[in-house]
Amino acid sequence: MSTFCSVIKFENLQELKRLCHWGPIIALGVIAICSTMAMIDSVLWYWPLHTTGGSVNFIMLINWTVMILYNYFNAMFIGPGFVPLGWKPENSQDSMYLQYCKVCQAYKAPRSHHCRKCNRCVMKMDHHCPWINNCCGYQNHASFTLFLLLAPLGCIHAAFIFVMTMYTQLYNRLSFGWNTVKIDMSAARRDPLPIIPFGLAAFAATLFALGLALGTTIAVGMLFFIQMKIILRNKTSIESWIEEKAKDRIQYYQLDEVFVFPYDMGSRWKNFKQVFTWSGVPEGDGLEWPIREGCHQYSLTIEQLKQKADKRVRSVRYKVIENYSGACCPLNKGIKTFLTSPCTEEPRIRLQTGEFILATRGLRYWLYGDKILDDSFTEGVSRIRGWFPRNCVEKCPCDAEMDQGPEDEKKNR
Repeated sequence: MSTFCSVIKFENLQELKRLCHWGPIIALGVIAICSTMAMIDSVLWYWPLHTTGGSVNFIMLINWTVMILYNYFNAMFIGPGFVPLGWKPENSQDSMYLQYCKVCQAYKAPRSHHCRKCNRCVMKMDHHCPWINNCCGYQNHASFTLFLLLAPLGCIHAAFIFVMTMYTQLYNRLSFGWNTVKIDMSAARRDPLPIIPFGLAAFAATLFALGLALGTTIAVGMLFFIQMKIILRNKTSIESWIEEKAKDRIQYYQLDEVFVFPYDMGSRWKNFKQVFTWSGVPEGDGLEWPIREGCHQYSLTIEQLKQKADKRVRSVRYKVIENYSGACCPLNKGIKTFLTSPCTEEPRIRLQTGEFILATRGLRYWLYGDKILDDSFTEGVSRIRGWFPRNCVEKCPCDAEMDQGPEDEKKNR
């Protein structure tokens, strides 16, 4: 109930400005078109309300719409939760394990990161989602994931209505052999006939809505599985990249240590319960987190500080081995690359064979980083920043000291 009240009252009316963005406009437009057309098709031409099945079907359509919009607005307006401005740990000595954010004038709490779009440090930040025009993080992760689950389910129901409406209405009108199909269509006949005939405009609108429903089912369904994978591992996409760089650092320097991700409780159910609770409020306060045995509360932030101090792993150097046009969803880079294109407003960058990239973070099939425009690789050099497919590049031997292994470095010293 408290969640519902926070959505209605809008603690800060400035949050309403989040609706004035292409992401929410498109998302709400798709929801409105699919829901409205499904209800119109069902009532007028497929399953009338005076039947029991028609009434149940209509109630289910309304139920899908309400639940989808409820979780969507929760994710948008409640937000991920931000680290308080000027925040610092209770124990002043713990600040040595944390990074300091100059914009927020505060230390970054464990698992928090600064979002350039929101201009705040976000608790347990996963990514900035343009479709809700907000970050996905600690407070709204559950609502965001439920929206990703309910939207495809509602679209599947709507798509069934669209297909059956067109099938039943066009059955007796088409003349290319349908009369030879022995199917009992008595249940589809309306008596009396519908008030509004199913004309060309209705057919075009239904077909358009069917395309939207099927596209949404595939695209949003993929995002749901990605989010569930993250939740069950209790690891955000940013933290996955930090872990990857930690393993790279240990391997390069041949260190006798193993990096253990501290927030994975070792049980998918325990990880799941940290996000989804009966009260709707996630566990904890977003600043301190339960950790697995043998780990330190600041294990991840300590690793971040190590990577920040080590220029070699702060950004991983890649060489371009295949041209890339900068397309948002490239069809020629593989189906997995096409389907997992990052849902973000951050740009893509064009690549040409032989260029060099400094990758600072990434996903399984995509990387994010800077394209260096000259060969100097020095600070202050002009760069182009954005996403690019991982299969277009390969790790290259590091220049200068990076070309040498740890043993060679010791000899030189």
